Amino acid sequence: MNLNLTNTINLMKKYLDIPSPAGYTENAVLEIKKDFENFSLDTILTKKGALIATLPGEDDSNQITISAHMDTLGAIVKEISSDGTLKYHKVGGGCWAAIEGENCTVITRKGKKIRGSVVFKYASTHIYGQTKAATERNEETMIIRLDEKVFTKQDVLDLGISVGDFVCLDHRFEATESGFIKSRYIDNKSAVAMVLEICRYFKENNLTPKHTTNFYISNYEEIGHGVSKCLPEKTKEFVAIDIAPTGPSQTSSEHGVTIVAKDNLSLYDFNLRNKLVDVAEDNNLDYAVDVFTFYGSDASEAIRWGEDVQIACVGPGTNNSHHYERTHIEAIENTLKLLINYMLKE
Repeated sequence: MNLNLTNTINLMKKYLDIPSPAGYTENAVLEIKKDFENFSLDTILTKKGALIATLPGEDDSNQITISAHMDTLGAIVKEISSDGTLKYHKVGGGCWAAIEGENCTVITRKGKKIRGSVVFKYASTHIYGQTKAATERNEETMIIRLDEKVFTKQDVLDLGISVGDFVCLDHRFEATESGFIKSRYIDNKSAVAMVLEICRYFKENNLTPKHTTNFYISNYEEIGHGVSKCLPEKTKEFVAIDIAPTGPSQTSSEHGVTIVAKDNLSLYDFNLRNKLVDVAEDNNLDYAVDVFTFYGSDASEAIRWGEDVQIACVGPGTNNSHHYERTHIEAIENTLKLLINYMLKE
């Protein structure tokens, strides 16, 4: 299978460079719209700003939909403090300490970009001592320090910053010579890159999927309503691509693709899961079946929102999820091979 893994990683980096926390995804979605149309796929935008691109197949009556959510974690300005720092709400999950020390950009309502850092209020042991520095990270102790000459709330307002402005964290992407990929937001920019590589593979090899396949680029997965009442009506099977967290008591590996059996929102369809396992085994893929306790996907969210489809979730094993994440190119490769062979299966 002539996959272009280098281009897949380049695409991941391209979309990592377009900030898209949930609620601020329009620029990234419009960019991938152009990429899909370059492959001659028809696209439509949903009312809430998601994108559906369609690759015609031999059977148009029983369609497949594959999702990749464009939205990532992030933050939003909650309060401008009297000393010129910002308090924030998290956008999506993750612990408060996950972004401590990270550089960021505040994007104002009018599009102005202002740099800063997410810091712990009592980080300096020289000032506060070890005991204070070890206290809990929460909405009262984590702040955004702006890289501007600000000393008062009015100074910040004069910059154009206001409550409700989005805060985008630096991703710090790195691809190592040993094949590891480190970055914030592998969840889920890796999936965005993979759907484009799938489209390239089918187009350049002049292949037609067995079933018409819709690629659904959702934009609110991280806050619980990524695919909600908007699936193409002919969809029979819905497969979400999302990261598979690795860790103690999990079977997922940074080198393989995971097929999810259950998360904390839903069971996944038993027959569709078995079909994917058969594809993995028939093609000698490095795969695992896993169950996640604190996890959801576009697919399990869709069932909660009342969609009547068979659901599955697959994706690359990823370490340190919702933090500074890491996966391996082998996990991306195994995920691509699983999905392409699934699309070609009778």
